Amino acid sequence: MPEEVKNNAAEQAAQAQKQPVPMPTTYEALRHDLIASGRAYDFDMIDRAYQLASAAHATQFRRSGEPYICHPISVAQLLVELGMDSESVAAALMHDVAEDTPVTIDEIRQKFGSEVALLVDGVTKLTQIKFSNVEDRKAENLRKMLLAMSQDVRVMIIKLCDRLHNMRTGDAWPEQKRRDKALETMEVYAPIAHRLGIRALKEEMEDISLRYLDPIGYHEIESALAMKSGEREEFINKIKKQIYDRVSSVIPNVHLEGRVKSINGIYRKVFVQGKSMEEIYDIYAVRVIVDSLNDCYNVLGMIHDMYRPIPNRFKDYISTPKPNLYQSLHTTVLGKEGVPFEVQIRTWEMHHTAEYGIAAHWKYKQ
Repeated sequence: MPEEVKNNAAEQAAQAQKQPVPMPTTYEALRHDLIASGRAYDFDMIDRAYQLASAAHATQFRRSGEPYICHPISVAQLLVELGMDSESVAAALMHDVAEDTPVTIDEIRQKFGSEVALLVDGVTKLTQIKFSNVEDRKAENLRKMLLAMSQDVRVMIIKLCDRLHNMRTGDAWPEQKRRDKALETMEVYAPIAHRLGIRALKEEMEDISLRYLDPIGYHEIESALAMKSGEREEFINKIKKQIYDRVSSVIPNVHLEGRVKSINGIYRKVFVQGKSMEEIYDIYAVRVIVDSLNDCYNVLGMIHDMYRPIPNRFKDYISTPKPNLYQSLHTTVLGKEGVPFEVQIRTWEMHHTAEYGIAAHWKYKQ
């Protein structure tokens, strides 16, 4: 993005002395991710996109001192993780060239076709919108405007990945800029990620934003979780084994995962709703992934047979999906130690939609 670009050698040197320069993300690492994904990517187009972007950004550096090209490569890697298509990855590599370099959208259209040019142009236009007064405007209107401006939803997904990587590297920003970007991310971009159903992007953007907006509260929650990290892992693994031993003898191909609630999710319950850590029932969660819809409800019956369900904590998002298409069965139960935990039950297709939202469409298309 324009404010990131620093061509002044003296400023770069000063920035480099302040903090260690992170190892640049290499294009070889991106290629490794593309190959490891097993999807049929257009390597010729992606290679050409990298070569154009690398040449265009050759003299530019980020505030951290690293070569600017590391940023678009990292954004492209996030899109590969989401399972996005070749055009999205190529556009991510070039997403800043039209704004920051002499390369034009027409040139991209001639070399890569109208689809890639549309994506790059769309991201460029979204980037040019300024949110200097997020607090003074209706954030909901901003979100609607951004989504409406995206002729192709891939534009918005690239922009979300762009914002996430900028937040990951936001320590290089001045403090006030960090806070402004964090507020903008929390009020505009994270809700869009939620609306598109891309859980991983939403939760990470919220956690990083919270760390900048309320570092004391963030570290208080982080410390409370870290103090018992060994116990947490042991507890989740024990629950997973109990459920697997019971369910796998009846239902084939069952897969289990465990997770701890995001720091922002816990923060909202502790500092906004005034709950203690002991009153939060879904700090721990176990996810059961099965092959069929019938298996989901069969697993639910077994879970309620194994553990005591907590009243009014069951939600059937399979029969009534959330607006962002999320589907799962949720139930909160008491473990044998008296510790509450949530169990989420879903099929693989529901799981892909839950993790990647609308991006799952490209995963299946590939």
